[in-house]
Amino acid sequence: MGTTSALINGLEDRTKPEDFLAPPEWVTFETKVAYKLYEANWVVGAAGKNASGFSDTYRAGKAIAGCDAMIIRHCNEFEPEWLKLLEELHKIEVIPLGLMPPNIQETQSGVNEAWISIKDWLCSQKKESVVYVALGSEVVLSRDQLGELAHGLELSGIPFLWALRKPAGSSQDDPIELPDGFEERVKGRGVVWKNWAPQLEILGHGSIGAFLTHCGWSSIVEGLMFGNPLIMLPFLVDQGLNARVLADKQVGVEVARNEQDGSYTRNDVAESMRMVMIEDEGQKIRGKAKALSAVFGDRELHDQYVESFIEYLENHEDKP
Repeated sequence: MGTTSALINGLEDRTKPEDFLAPPEWVTFETKVAYKLYEANWVVGAAGKNASGFSDTYRAGKAIAGCDAMIIRHCNEFEPEWLKLLEELHKIEVIPLGLMPPNIQETQSGVNEAWISIKDWLCSQKKESVVYVALGSEVVLSRDQLGELAHGLELSGIPFLWALRKPAGSSQDDPIELPDGFEERVKGRGVVWKNWAPQLEILGHGSIGAFLTHCGWSSIVEGLMFGNPLIMLPFLVDQGLNARVLADKQVGVEVARNEQDGSYTRNDVAESMRMVMIEDEGQKIRGKAKALSAVFGDRELHDQYVESFIEYLENHEDKP
């Protein structure tokens, strides 16, 4: 959204949704990362005042202006150009904290009934043949979105494990309305898991060949630390831009959407799955995702980032 002063003073010269469909002029390197029209409508709204009398962009600008440094969960090995741009825009030190890849708690996994059941099914599948599907706990799919995703999984012909939980805040009585007969038709090839799922263990299993994700940053890290190529279906705030960065890096494919309303069809879902999993076109994506696991999964590298941050805090603890 531009410089700190632009955020605070409303000096952003992009005022219409159409203005956000290309990279802004203040991005100093070549990129295709930009909003889609259905996302840009939200961005324009964020620049307007809310009930507090201030805009979201004003709040962000004031927060940055009051800081000596910006800490961000990234690393120079993956996005050095964007980290440098942040420093140039906001004139403060930007400190990458590393990607902080999580640890798998093997001792807990071994006795977890959910994992035992899921693992048995995964072990019955061929190597790198299964798409793991998980859209996080905040995404609320409409009935049409849920139905088209389900039909797309069915239409693809590819084995899948779908972690389908009710969104945070849902009532126990709220039903998950899958298409009639869907689970019966995909039985054996697809599993719909409606309880908590051990995502790290699943993504690290040898039968997983790709990750269909909403592109929340934690999920991206967890998928790529195991070298899984991404099938990207973003919904909220920053997820679309995350998806475009990853598409630029050629480690995933974004499901095609209607530019006006963001809707997608079963064919869009199935085609993206087949491209990543089966088609020759996806070979480069699969290879680049595997190669990137050397960065995303390097715990020693990211521990060093954390150590550097601790050292920064120690060196600045007496600063008023």
